[in-house]
Amino acid sequence: MIRYMIVQNVLHRPLRTLITAIAVAVEVAMVIMVVGLTSGLLLENAKRVEGVGADIMVQPPSASVFLAFSGAPMPIAIGDKLKQLDYVQAVAPVLVQFNSVNGLDVVFGIDPSSFAQVSNGFVFHSGRDLQNPNDILVDDIYAKAKKVKTGQTMHILDHDFHVAGVVEHGKGARLFVFLSTLQEMAGAHDKASIFYIKCDRTDHTPAVMDEVRQLLPRYEVRPLKDFISLMTSSNLPGLGAFISVMIGIAVVIGFLVIFLSMYTTVIERTREIGVLKSLGASKGYIVRVILSETTLLCVVGAAAGIGLSFLLRTVFIRLFPALSILITANWILRASAIAILGGLLGACYPAWIASRKDPVEALAYE
Repeated sequence: MIRYMIVQNVLHRPLRTLITAIAVAVEVAMVIMVVGLTSGLLLENAKRVEGVGADIMVQPPSASVFLAFSGAPMPIAIGDKLKQLDYVQAVAPVLVQFNSVNGLDVVFGIDPSSFAQVSNGFVFHSGRDLQNPNDILVDDIYAKAKKVKTGQTMHILDHDFHVAGVVEHGKGARLFVFLSTLQEMAGAHDKASIFYIKCDRTDHTPAVMDEVRQLLPRYEVRPLKDFISLMTSSNLPGLGAFISVMIGIAVVIGFLVIFLSMYTTVIERTREIGVLKSLGASKGYIVRVILSETTLLCVVGAAAGIGLSFLLRTVFIRLFPALSILITANWILRASAIAILGGLLGACYPAWIASRKDPVEALAYE
């Protein structure tokens, strides 16, 4: 009986129910999309770094795992010393530059020969490899997103480049130019941001890492097979705080909407509550009815929010093919739980007000 009454009470005010459910859906979608966008970008970046094919990555002291934040303080001559280490098959110096003019793109300055030895070379969709100083390679995802074709001229980093070829994605960056060209443009002559090392055998990686640490004691030496585990929000300054703030804003939205909705409902149903109490309904019964209605609203809103998240992801990826949004079951459950908990907290005071109403005064309420 109580379940039927709860459903009927929710359906009795369809517009308010719809608005409340939409607010909860927005709250859930906001949490899922914020976390999904950050997680997707981190995972996609990690996969591209691992996709280079190297075994070890050497960076300057205190360098971030996020390559877009890398500078170029390492002398390129370090590469010659790394090549002399035992079990080292190839070493590829890379200069990293961040382009934010036409998007958030990482540009790799590479030596095609050494980079091919480490990465086993590019898979070309069209065009050819780098040959001239002003050549640039773009990956297939970037080409699709920016509508770039082989033979076109691209203007990035205040420089005109000729698109020599379109390559398969997954080799560290989406844009590749000659190392010497990028060094000159960045004013980083004979400098590199990263050294990728390819070992003759994978099981020799720990031994090579030990040798590199002895050669370069303060430098960052990271195995690429575990790189995905390093790409977390806690490793990027401010990202964890940003996610927490966004979740906090979503919770406040849900809390306030539920609070106003249930408080107004209690005011409008004063006589109904008086009838229930005159028939012997306890304070606990009244509270349970209000909280049950809130839970039903939150569950419906959460379900709508999950659907909205998948819809938004589909739309965003179609509009921005280079974008990566990762929606996981873990965060679907967490976002739903956050919305329901926030809604119940928002309904606590209205439920308490309803339980304390005097039946005589409530029946006389106009």
